[in-house]
Amino acid sequence: MIYYGIDIGGTKCAVTTAKVAGGEIEILEKESFPTPKNDPDGVLSRLYGFLSPMIKRCGEGKIGISCGGPLDEEAGIVLGPPNLPGWERVEIVRFFEEKTGFKAKLLNDANASALAEWRFGAGKGTKNMVFMTFGTGLGAGLILNGKLYSGTNGNAGEVGHVRMASSGPVHYGKKGAWESFCSGSGIADLGKELARKKPDCALIKAAGNEDNITAKLIAELALKGDKDCLAVYSKSGRILGKGLAVLIDVLNPETVVIGGVYMRSHGLLDPTMYKEIKKESLSHAARVCKIKPALLNENIGDYAAISAAMEAE
Repeated sequence: MIYYGIDIGGTKCAVTTAKVAGGEIEILEKESFPTPKNDPDGVLSRLYGFLSPMIKRCGEGKIGISCGGPLDEEAGIVLGPPNLPGWERVEIVRFFEEKTGFKAKLLNDANASALAEWRFGAGKGTKNMVFMTFGTGLGAGLILNGKLYSGTNGNAGEVGHVRMASSGPVHYGKKGAWESFCSGSGIADLGKELARKKPDCALIKAAGNEDNITAKLIAELALKGDKDCLAVYSKSGRILGKGLAVLIDVLNPETVVIGGVYMRSHGLLDPTMYKEIKKESLSHAARVCKIKPALLNENIGDYAAISAAMEAE
C-alpha cells in the first residue's frame, strides 16, 4: 500500500511517500522546505506542488497530515497552533482530498508520532503506550488497548500546560508549566535563569550571551562535569519523573517512549527521573512500566505523517 505523508512544523514542512508491508516501512521519496510565516495558503500550494508529481509516479494511496495542535482532528481543521501564526481554521483535509481525490487524515503531531513509535519504533509490540515529544515543546500521544486515544476532538495528551510548580519559566501562559522544565526551550530557559543569577558561570562564558543558550549547550557542559549545568538537567529530570508518576498511576502503561531531548540526553535526566517515579508512583504500576528513548530519531516526522495516512478511512 502507498501512503503519502505531510509533516507541517514551525520551522520546516515535508512531503513523504512510503510503502508499508509486513509491519515494515520503506520511504520512497521526500521533499522539504522551510516554513514561511503567516502564509498557510502558500504552504498548502507548495506542499501540493511536491505531492502531485509523487502521486503521478507512485499511484493511488492515502494521505496523512501531522501538525502541531490545537486541531480538530475529526473535522480536519488546523486551529491556530502557536508555532504556526496565521493558521486559523485552515481546512487542510478538505484541501488535499479535493485536490487529489484520496482520503486524508489530520493528526496532532504527538498523536502521529505515538503511532509511529508504536508501529515501527520503541513501542512496537505493546498494548498500552505513552509517547512524549520533549522537543521544542512537550506533548503526549496515547496508545490505549492497542488504539490511538486522541480525545473528543483530538486534543488529548496536551500535558505541556499542566502546572508542575509554583515558580519557573512561563510556557503555555503558565509559570511552572510542565513544558517549562521538560522541553528544549524549557531547559534553555532554565539555563538563562542560571546565567542571570550567576553571570560568571561557565554556561554564559561558553554561550557568549543569553540568546545563545540552548539545551544542547547545557548538556555538553553537564557531560563535562559542570555542576550548574548538571543541576539544570537534574531539575528537569525531577519534574519529568514527577509528571510521569501521575501518568503511570492514571494510565498504567507498559511503556513510555520519550523523544527529543530525552532521546539524546537521557543519561543526564534518568537519575532524578527514576528517583521521583519511585517516590511518587504506585509501586505495582511503576514496576511494569519501562521508560525508553524514542528509536525513530530524525525520521520520526516522516514516519508520523505516514502513520497518520494509515488512519485515513
